Amino acid sequence: MTQAAGNGVTYEGEALGRWLGTIQARSGDLPASEAKVVGLLLTDPLFVGAATTAEVAARAGVSAPSVIRAARAIGFAGFTELKLEIARARGTTEFFAPPAALTAGAPTAAVVEASIRTGTDALTALGGALDPAALDEAVAAIRGARQVLAFGTGPSSTVAADAVFRLRALGVTTSGIPDHESAMIAARLLEPDDVAIIVSSTGRTATTLAVAAAASSAGATLIAITNQYETPLATLVGIALVVGGAPLPTQMAAAGSRLAQLVVVDALTATLALRDPERSRRAERAGINLFDIS
Repeated sequence: MTQAAGNGVTYEGEALGRWLGTIQARSGDLPASEAKVVGLLLTDPLFVGAATTAEVAARAGVSAPSVIRAARAIGFAGFTELKLEIARARGTTEFFAPPAALTAGAPTAAVVEASIRTGTDALTALGGALDPAALDEAVAAIRGARQVLAFGTGPSSTVAADAVFRLRALGVTTSGIPDHESAMIAARLLEPDDVAIIVSSTGRTATTLAVAAAASSAGATLIAITNQYETPLATLVGIALVVGGAPLPTQMAAAGSRLAQLVVVDALTATLALRDPERSRRAERAGINLFDIS
C-alpha cells in the first residue's frame, strides 16, 4: 500500500486507528496523572507498545503505578495486556504520527491535506468506538417515540439540525430548537414516550447538559451523540452513541468531531429506514413533487 503523502499513517494503520478510537471513547473522565498516560498512548501508541512501564512513566511525567492504573482505567487488566493489544492492533503499520498543528504560514495545500487527514482519522476512529448495540437501542427508541427533540450548541448544533432534517424525511415528528431558553421549555414539556437527541463533542457544555437534564426529568429517553464515555452527558443519558477519535490540533478538533457525528446520524437514519420501511415509504410519498407547491 502507498503511504499517504505528507503524514505518517499508512493505509495498513486503519486497524490501529479504529483501536485508538475505542481508547479515546473510554478516556472521558480520568485523574490528571492517568489522563497524561492515555494522552501519550493516543499520540504515540507505538512508543507505548515498545516501552517499559518506567519509560512510559518518565515520558508522561507520572509515576509507574499511574501507568498501570491508566491501563486498568481504560479496560485492560494491566500494562502488559495493553501492550499486547497495541501489537495486535498495529498489524503491519510501520509507524503512526498525529497531524502537526498548522501555522500562520502554512500553504493552502497543507491546510487541505490536514482537513482530509482529520476527516479520515475521525471516521477510522469511529469504526472502533461506535457500539452497534447502542445504535440498535437508539433506533428502537425513535421508532416508538411520539416525537423527537434534537439539541446541540456551537458546532454540535449543525449535527442536531441534520438529525432533524433526516428524521423528518423518514416520517419521524422531530423538532430542533437552537436557542437554549426555548430548548429548556421544550425539554421540560417532553413526555415519557418522547426522545431527546443531545449532541455534544465534550459532553460537558453547561447549556447542553441543562437541556439534557430537563429532558431526563420529564421522563424522556435520552440519546447522546458525543466523543467519550464517562463524561457528565454520557453518564446522564440512557443511550450513548460515542464516536471516539484521537486528539487533534485545535484548528481541526471541531471538524473531526462533526464529521464523525454526522456519520452517526447517517447510520442512525439508515438503520431506522431499514427497520421501519413502511413509515419511510409514507414519508417518501409525502415528499413527492414537494417543490412544485407554490
